[in-house]
Amino acid sequence: MRHVDSSPVHVAIGEASRRSGVSARMVRHYEGLGLLPSVARTDSGYRQYSEADVHSLRFIKRARDLGFSMDEIGELVGLWHNRRRASASVKRIAQQHLNELEQRIVDMQAMHSTLAHLVHCCHGDARPDCPILEDLAGSA
Repeated sequence: MRHVDSSPVHVAIGEASRRSGVSARMVRHYEGLGLLPSVARTDSGYRQYSEADVHSLRFIKRARDLGFSMDEIGELVGLWHNRRRASASVKRIAQQHLNELEQRIVDMQAMHSTLAHLVHCCHGDARPDCPILEDLAGSA
């Protein structure tokens, strides 16, 4: 009968980075921000990441991919680890972020429309007058 080691498997930062899709630099940054709890270290001081740490890094990466701020991610990580959380707290954070994204989309559509109009109005020839520069200078 083979003996199975039940101790948690730990990996170095490079492997944790590869498994999570988060650069080693950002792994250290997230740990410094407290998004990731202090990780185990070898006797020589090298960080050692558990599967739970790698899972947390994937969670953080997904939240970053969705555009959540570091503060929001900190709240979400805390809620994720709190089994007695109220989903209303999670929804509040996500709804606020969604509202901000929707406002940014409206703002970007307005910028697009204005810039498209200015580009259309500019002759783009050898003459010096340019409606784009006039608008930027506030003299339009």
